[in-house]
Amino acid sequence: MNVSYNWLQERLDLSGYSISELSDLLTFSGIEVEGINNAGVPSDLVVVAQVKDAQPHPNADKLKVCTVDAGETEPRQIVCGAKNYKVGDKVPCALPGAQLAPDFQIKVGKLRGVESQGMLCAASEIGLPDAEDGLMIMPEDSEIGKPLTEIYPSDTIFELEITPNRPDCLCHTGVARELATLAKRDLTPVEISTLPPTGTASADQIDLQSETCPFYSALRISGVSVKESPSWLKERLEAIGLRPINNIVDITNYVLHELGQPLHAFDTAKISGGIVVRPAKEGEEFSALDEETYKLNETDCVISDSSGAALALAGVMGGLESGVTDSTTDIILESAWFTPSNIRRTSRRLALSSDSSYRFERRVDPQGVLPASALAAKLILDLAGGTAEANVLCAGAAPDDSQVVALSTDQLKQVTQDSISLAEAKESLTRLGLQEASEGSWKIPSFRSDLTRSIDLIEEVVRIAGFDHLPSRNLAYASPSSPEDALYDGEMAIKEELAGLGFYETQTIKLISKEQLQDALPLRPLIDGDVIALKLPLSEDHSVMRPSMAPGLIASAARNVRQGARALRFFETGRCFRNAGGGKAKDLETEHLGILLSGETAPASWDKKADTDADLYELTGVLNALLPRATVRLVPGKSDQFPLTAVVQANGKPVGTFAQLAPSRCRALDLEAPVYLAELDLTKLVALRSESSHVDELPQFPGSTRDAAMEAPLSLANADIEKALSKLNEPLLVSSHCFDVFRDPSGEKLAADRKSIAYQFLYRSAERTLKSKEVDEAHAKVLAHLEKSVGVSFR
Repeated sequence: MNVSYNWLQERLDLSGYSISELSDLLTFSGIEVEGINNAGVPSDLVVVAQVKDAQPHPNADKLKVCTVDAGETEPRQIVCGAKNYKVGDKVPCALPGAQLAPDFQIKVGKLRGVESQGMLCAASEIGLPDAEDGLMIMPEDSEIGKPLTEIYPSDTIFELEITPNRPDCLCHTGVARELATLAKRDLTPVEISTLPPTGTASADQIDLQSETCPFYSALRISGVSVKESPSWLKERLEAIGLRPINNIVDITNYVLHELGQPLHAFDTAKISGGIVVRPAKEGEEFSALDEETYKLNETDCVISDSSGAALALAGVMGGLESGVTDSTTDIILESAWFTPSNIRRTSRRLALSSDSSYRFERRVDPQGVLPASALAAKLILDLAGGTAEANVLCAGAAPDDSQVVALSTDQLKQVTQDSISLAEAKESLTRLGLQEASEGSWKIPSFRSDLTRSIDLIEEVVRIAGFDHLPSRNLAYASPSSPEDALYDGEMAIKEELAGLGFYETQTIKLISKEQLQDALPLRPLIDGDVIALKLPLSEDHSVMRPSMAPGLIASAARNVRQGARALRFFETGRCFRNAGGGKAKDLETEHLGILLSGETAPASWDKKADTDADLYELTGVLNALLPRATVRLVPGKSDQFPLTAVVQANGKPVGTFAQLAPSRCRALDLEAPVYLAELDLTKLVALRSESSHVDELPQFPGSTRDAAMEAPLSLANADIEKALSKLNEPLLVSSHCFDVFRDPSGEKLAADRKSIAYQFLYRSAERTLKSKEVDEAHAKVLAHLEKSVGVSFR
């Protein structure tokens, strides 16, 4: 909303305050100043000049060489390209040195070889609104040589952003009231003559048929003369960016921006019978003042006449056919109160906004309907003549927003720490328009419907006094770290590490479909009744509380593959739910980490082909990276839904599960590469990562390796061998790893139910360099233990 400084000066004395200080006053009181613009003629060197002669330019067909009298001893020669002037016209002339814009200063120069000693100006070039195309033609009685700054006073325009709860500030009177309170200056009220008597309209005169309009008033004024508005009125409107139209329309716009109450004037000659406020008909077409046609429905409200012709779209915009024109002699002045929600709905649906709808949808002052009508009527009679009917016809009743709110002195002391006295608080509330009803109670004016509680009054008192005047206090204290804090910090560290490993975080909904249960990878197998189903699901796709993170990850993978993704690296943390044995025990809500890995390990480039698809060993590497201080093992298990599954153990304790998605399920989801999943207990994971650790010194003595090839049953798992080695108390054995596996399904070189495994063992002592004999003895001990524990034979 644009607010004129000169306009505000009519309501209060702002002397002593700079523009910057006024901006700060408004900003710190809660009214945001989005911009400050200067309006009017920018330089004293723009003067009234008279064109004495105009001759064609010798070198340009579209230019003329003018001789102008600018009130100096000698006339000036100025080259001009405008066409709308004639010899004898008085126009603005910018003399050399005039600064018309930050980067535009008038200088003596040449145009097509002819010297030009200034510039004849259009209105827009000197900060005034254009009334015609070309030069600004000034009145004949304008004094030659007089600076235009003396004819058109400069102004400062504040561009304000008013919050929705302060519709009282959507006018100059409201902003002036705020500034008067903040600056502790006297406010000069708008001069409104005694309100004319009101009369109850009959149904033939005003018929209210829509709940959108609880109150409607109409005043007939006959014998008006529609003409151009006086200069003071045009200047007021032009300053805030409005285009003057005629005196009647300009008066309604002036009152709107003065008091905040929208008005509308109808041409009586275009109205048949009385006024009817009714719901629009479904599909009814309405031609608005913006020359657009809108299709209405039954939720909209129109102002029509007895014939049913729509005259205006209630609270939004007037009609094209019923507006005031130069031939209008009789008018009906409308002033009404419309339900904010209904006006907002119509404005949003039609994408049609106006100064009126902007205010109606934020709730204008119900008690301001008749005063605004009275002010407009007075101005119309003064500027357009005519005779007003004795009574303002009214239908319905304006809502009564008056209320009394008690001001709690104890709460005031508590909030302000006694920095604002009760007397100061009373002064601020009185300046804001409130009236003390009784000791401690205040009558709220109808334009401040946002004040409903004691704390609202205290907020106003503090706002006016300034928040910087309140003493600082410490109301918050540091609290010791809690397990929840540790879990959050640990979770964030895990997320950062997975992101560093090339994984992307997904965020999926906690509800899944029953079909997705086949993808669940819970930390413990589900039994009957474990799944928590919704009684009234919004849809079949969101009917079950997820017992696992895997369904959401798999669904995300399927969507990404359909979009062309070839490498899938996803993780997600969140809460999972289960019924813990069909409701026999307390429901479980646990924090999980889900990881999905599939597709190319590295993309193809010009110098190499794409790497092979990811496998379980890469996922095992990720798990080891998340738990660098723990021994991570995958202990094979069995599952009806996954072809490959295992329990993830850390330091011998289960922390999660691992699985490969079935090929048939991959085909159903268009997943071409094998998909590997891991689901971990996030709480256990964070606890393992936070355990204290120590750093081993680098070995001072060299180690020695021994290889061993062994035959074993085909069913023997690597985890069984690692488990057996962990139970062996051999101090010299440092590590072991499998480097080769051989199988022959044909049975020619090796029995089909057997396999050959090659391991390498590392031996070292922290005290000395081992002798070959010592290494051989330790190696023999390891082989004997494996032969006895897992039933392998050595070749």
